[in-house]
Amino acid sequence: MDLRMTLILLGGLLFFALFSSASANFVFPVEHKFKGKERSLSALKDHDVRRHRRILSAVDLELGGNGLPSETGLYYARIGIGSPSTNYYVQVDTGSDILWVNCIGCEKCPKKSNLGIDLTLYDPKSSTTSKYVNCDQDFCTSTYDGQLPGCRPELLCQYNVVYGDGSSTAGYFVKDALHFNKVTGNRQTATTNGSVIFGCGAKQSGELGTSSEALDGILGFGQANSSVLSQLALAGKVKKEFAHCLDTISGGGIFAIGEVVQPRVNKTPLVPNQAHYNVNMKEITVGGDVLDLPTDTFDTADGKGTIIDSGTTLAYLPEVVYDSLMSKVMSQQPGLKLHTVEDQFSCFQFTGNVDDGFPIVKFRFDKSLTLTVYPHEYLFQIREDVWCIGWQNSGLQSKDGKEMILLGDMVLSNKLVLYDLENQSIGWTEYNCSTSIKVKDENSGAVYSVGSHNLSSASKVITGGMLTFFLLLIAMLHNFIC
Repeated sequence: MDLRMTLILLGGLLFFALFSSASANFVFPVEHKFKGKERSLSALKDHDVRRHRRILSAVDLELGGNGLPSETGLYYARIGIGSPSTNYYVQVDTGSDILWVNCIGCEKCPKKSNLGIDLTLYDPKSSTTSKYVNCDQDFCTSTYDGQLPGCRPELLCQYNVVYGDGSSTAGYFVKDALHFNKVTGNRQTATTNGSVIFGCGAKQSGELGTSSEALDGILGFGQANSSVLSQLALAGKVKKEFAHCLDTISGGGIFAIGEVVQPRVNKTPLVPNQAHYNVNMKEITVGGDVLDLPTDTFDTADGKGTIIDSGTTLAYLPEVVYDSLMSKVMSQQPGLKLHTVEDQFSCFQFTGNVDDGFPIVKFRFDKSLTLTVYPHEYLFQIREDVWCIGWQNSGLQSKDGKEMILLGDMVLSNKLVLYDLENQSIGWTEYNCSTSIKVKDENSGAVYSVGSHNLSSASKVITGGMLTFFLLLIAMLHNFIC
């Protein structure tokens, strides 16, 4: 990926050293950030709006002396860092790339979170395995394509990230042990660790210092060279492939790294040189009828295109697409009276089965891949007989994203979504996410079943294969109260 398409990288590059274990099968339990919390519809949409500003804006990792946490992502994992190991809760985010946590002495770092977790500041001096990373070290100089002016051996390799809403995070890089659960067989894990260079947050500003949904940091899962996946693949530990299956029925899910061998998934190519997971859409059908749209609607240039993003809850469409789709969807129920909830959601009273009363929507992509969205997936119930529409007008979100199509959890749930970065493709298939998938261990050739998991009731026995994250999701769109 051409990272400069979305950011100017002037800070340190996250670098993973070789892990001491012979294979890289391990797990991070992951939990939904809204777990156990009642959220208003406005808060739900505000989260997406803030995230859109982040993923659509340039990120400036310049030489500084500060570090801030990023805006909270949708899901978070518990990882261990240091010796002795201390637990940290970090966002799992497919829209960013590096790993960092807030550090001791951090200026304006959050002190509490409404997510039901205790925040912890990382202290390099409290770990016997920590080392500071200086600006003349290899990973830092490779980031700058050479040594930065003014760099001296005693100066730390620093970074600074500025987001589209004005928030920023800055700090320096350290090297320490990362602890995780390595999968040793079916439903068996063992604790292991590896050495990792990550960001140590020293300062933050804007929304990052005041968010009630604060976490200890972020674990980027994008496709840049600095992402966790890319670094592990470069070290020869995993294939550059991962998958997630988000279960809105049972509230669980799967997030797995490795070659998925079952179920089989048809794929479509990723658009080259994009910072995010962008694909080529060809057409949209509603109830079998193709929407009549301008010929350039699905272009991928100039901020257009279709982004697949599990970190966003709803689905966002350009105004021309939104108006056409909504007209077609509602034409099957001409007698319904729409009313606005919280000044932004179109809702209506309906007592029948929505799957019988509304049309199926299908997105068709290059290589004949289709994403089918059923009425019960794009409509969500807020009271017994009151439903709201999940389609959103992206033109109302931010000027940078007004032409984009962004498909979030609303349309990705209850499907296995596979990201094959080695072959630059992405695919999906409808799937029961409360069951399991099969992943191949590249070292042994063994195939393991990887099942859904719930962090709140996690035991030490976990099914897995390869490098596996178990994604914990709460059904968001069916349980909000107006």
